[in-house]
Amino acid sequence: MAAISSLSTTLSTRSTTSKTPFSTPLSPLKFPPKNSILQLPPAVSRREFLNGSVALLPLVISSSSPSLAREVEVGSYLPPSSSDPSFVLFTATSKDTPALRAGNVEPYKFILPPSWKQLRIANILSGNYCQPKCAEPWIEVKFENEKQGKVQVVASPLIRLTNKPNATIEEIGSPEELIASLGPFVTGNTLDPDELMETSIEKRGGQTYYKYVLETPYALTGSHNLAKATAKGSTVVLFVASANDKQWPSSKKTLEAILDSFEV
Repeated sequence: MAAISSLSTTLSTRSTTSKTPFSTPLSPLKFPPKNSILQLPPAVSRREFLNGSVALLPLVISSSSPSLAREVEVGSYLPPSSSDPSFVLFTATSKDTPALRAGNVEPYKFILPPSWKQLRIANILSGNYCQPKCAEPWIEVKFENEKQGKVQVVASPLIRLTNKPNATIEEIGSPEELIASLGPFVTGNTLDPDELMETSIEKRGGQTYYKYVLETPYALTGSHNLAKATAKGSTVVLFVASANDKQWPSSKKTLEAILDSFEV
């Protein structure tokens, strides 16, 4: 009887502690990163989306995690600018981007405040996979300061804009025609014609630059954008300086100085 009682107790214990093979714990729900940006398909108007007239659109989520930023401020490794020692000078070389290594972009330079940091560019956005014959624009470099804004260099293959080899920027079209093609790479989504506030033309060292002032309230890059573009070799190079409404009042002159310094 003692043996039966012991066996009964053992079975009872196992039945209360064992798990059925189907009681697998549920995986926790995964949500997008806190700093993620929802990007609209290019064909959708930003105003249509914000007005609620477009429903159930597939959205692409891209993380803008600050962990991608280098922790070192550019002032710790870039030389002071000879024209203004309160800035440092960034000169792009073949060590910096895939397109420069491939000889697909001419070297360029611009000044930056010492407190800015460089952001890493995702491989799919850098053009690394398609050099030297990329069919679509890519991001060369990007720098940012949380209180002042950000700047980036975007390169576009010339063949995307004209069939004429080694065309100058004037041969591609007017300032308005060029920004109509490259505007989405300024804003991060789309550009409406009425967001173009001002255009101008600058000539420096035999090179012609188109300059732009844009007020872009729906842009992913920021509600205030300055841009500068030129064509050299087989590429059009676009420089963009962006700020949101909070950054713009105090950083406007700084961003204008950075933009003016850009040179290919």
